[in-house]
Amino acid sequence: MSSTLPRIERRIGTDSTRRGPDAPGGRRSTDRGPDRGPDAHPLRREDDRVRTRPTVSLVVPAHNEARNIPWVFEQIPRCVDEVILVDGDSSDATLRMAAHCLPTVRSVPQRGPGKGSALRTGFGAATGEYVVMLDADGSMWPGEIPHYLHFLDNGYDFVKGSRFVAGGGSLDLTRIRSLGNRALLTVVNRLYDTMLTDLCYGYCAFRRSFLDELDLRSTGFEIEAEMVAHALRSGLRIAEVPSLELPRRNGRSHLHAVSDGRRVLRTLLAERPGARSAAPAAAAER
Repeated sequence: MSSTLPRIERRIGTDSTRRGPDAPGGRRSTDRGPDRGPDAHPLRREDDRVRTRPTVSLVVPAHNEARNIPWVFEQIPRCVDEVILVDGDSSDATLRMAAHCLPTVRSVPQRGPGKGSALRTGFGAATGEYVVMLDADGSMWPGEIPHYLHFLDNGYDFVKGSRFVAGGGSLDLTRIRSLGNRALLTVVNRLYDTMLTDLCYGYCAFRRSFLDELDLRSTGFEIEAEMVAHALRSGLRIAEVPSLELPRRNGRSHLHAVSDGRRVLRTLLAERPGARSAAPAAAAER
């Protein structure tokens, strides 16, 4: 592996991490997760001195997720300082439900269509030093957030969830989505000479100071692949942590596996190393 590429590390999960809140033998949906201890609280006491830990913003894009918001918000750990709900012009009670469940939530209107536009809107509104993104459909357990913050606290710049490392898994991955993810993962690993284990999974955290390096422009689901590609290209230090993907709690997914998979592939090829520099050179030769 080239010495200029980021080092990717993986955390081996425990049994409780692997099971998650709704898996057999796991935690009940009313459980707020494991004992977070003093380090997860915004203020930590060390040697009789109080110091402030990095602030954390949680960005949650939502479109007609009123039935799922209560469970998601109930699971948010105390280490999160700011919750930003990005509303994609919902026609149900998403906004009212969010304010009812969490009066301190910041609701902002989505600028532009698609999940990518929603996330970029939320990232622009975030004020925390760390930014975490997760879906509003209940497929990602907020109780895993401290695992992501652990790596950011220890020098990593971009932390992504993986369903395919020890401790991770999926209770919702269809055969076609699994095959598509493997194919796209092979592409990104070859293009960047790296060893990622998951690509099309949008549970990520990063240092907000590197938002410019991520240089996000995608409007749809391909933004998750774009984030990984730009983090690799920029040489950010990346860690993978195990994550359990849960089934959507209510409603239907907005993901279209085939068409969105094609958009991810186009994004990976367009953002491959050398692609940008080659384009102006080719244009100059004409």
